[in-house]
Amino acid sequence: MKTQVIKIGNSRGIRIPKSLLEQSGLGKEVDIEVREDELIVRSIDKPRKNWAEGFRAMAEQKDDTLLDVNDSSIQNRWDKEEWDW
Repeated sequence: MKTQVIKIGNSRGIRIPKSLLEQSGLGKEVDIEVREDELIVRSIDKPRKNWAEGFRAMAEQKDDTLLDVNDSSIQNRWDKEEWDW
């Protein structure tokens, strides 16, 4: 997608279309990096930042099993009679 570099005071900026903002998850603050001839813009917010730690803690507490595998009260008639286990 093409866009123009616009003047903002002594600096320059680009307008990022709403659809690209939604797809990228960019928030109010971003991290900008120059790599060779590219300008990389990344979101500072990492939505899954602490997931690995959370999963590790769940495993230690044995809280990481599937609920419907061991709980027959969740199964319905179709599960019991129609499904091949």
